[in-house]
Amino acid sequence: MTSSPGEKASSRVRASVVGGNLSRPPVMADVARLAGVSHQTVSRVLNEHPNVRPLTRDKVLAAIRELAYRPNAAARTLVTRRTHTLGVITADTMLYGPTSMLYGFERAAHDAYFVSVASLPSLDRRSMLDAVDRFLGQGVEGIIVIATQDTAVAALGHVPAEVPLVAVGCGTRASVTSVAIDNTAGAAAATRHLLGLGHRTVYHVAGPSSHLDATERVEGWRQALHEAAAPVPAVLAGDWSASSGYELGGRLAAEPGLTAVFCGNDTMALGVMRALAERGLRVPDDVSIVGFDDVPEAGYYLPPLTTVRQDFGEVGRQALATLVDRMSGAIPAGPRVRVAPELIVRSSAADTR
Repeated sequence: MTSSPGEKASSRVRASVVGGNLSRPPVMADVARLAGVSHQTVSRVLNEHPNVRPLTRDKVLAAIRELAYRPNAAARTLVTRRTHTLGVITADTMLYGPTSMLYGFERAAHDAYFVSVASLPSLDRRSMLDAVDRFLGQGVEGIIVIATQDTAVAALGHVPAEVPLVAVGCGTRASVTSVAIDNTAGAAAATRHLLGLGHRTVYHVAGPSSHLDATERVEGWRQALHEAAAPVPAVLAGDWSASSGYELGGRLAAEPGLTAVFCGNDTMALGVMRALAERGLRVPDDVSIVGFDDVPEAGYYLPPLTTVRQDFGEVGRQALATLVDRMSGAIPAGPRVRVAPELIVRSSAADTR
């Protein structure tokens, strides 16, 4: 049986390229010759054009794998005018919430986009606008801003409305297109859980008031107490750290009638638990504790911590979907998406009835 000219050409390409005889990386023309198709067909496959027969698409993809061909991103950008790149602007922080939001978004975008990150010392008006301008100059198609502080949300008000941008972590009432955990609902659920266990009231160790999620958690805590006609103690504000929780836990230990504490994050809850233990108060026998975040270590606290879980994977998926809609013009600026948290019950809170 004789081979066709196309088969002979494919054999020659396979022998030279797969055999390692090329002195250069494979190019699109090599893929076309190996697959026995035109250069334009390879381009259509790479750009996911619908008008390609399945058998032809499979041949091209097989050739790409065999040659270990990698498309030239710069060349594709010139042709399609798309960079498949998104920008993320975030504050320079190692706090669990913001870093988890970044990770959740990167995971969601991984299969379709490159993600470029600008980590800034502060998110004030000037630094925010500079970062947006820099990203637009790089040809990013859309921007995510992890805006957990009030100054960052205020700075977003100066970004031109036509820029496809979505804020995350900015609370549920910010006047920008946003995706956020419903902190108010989560804090209310944590407080109601403690009240439902028979506690007369619940003390609150909050995050800093400049952080929007902290202020919403205060609102949810206070709302649940008001609904139950329970006394509302003064808020004790920390800075999200275990050391601030430890300091405030020492003050709480001196409160007469203390039986329950809701902490604005799990890290401060750890500090509170240590301070109470050093003063002879047992968790949950003497004082029940509930946190917020469900950090990976929460189930290994002593005792394991009841807490409010934030689904950062869902935040990432919703943020990507919302940003894609903004990029395509499918939705105008303004919609706010809420992601429901989940109360995770462990053994740091006890029934007192």
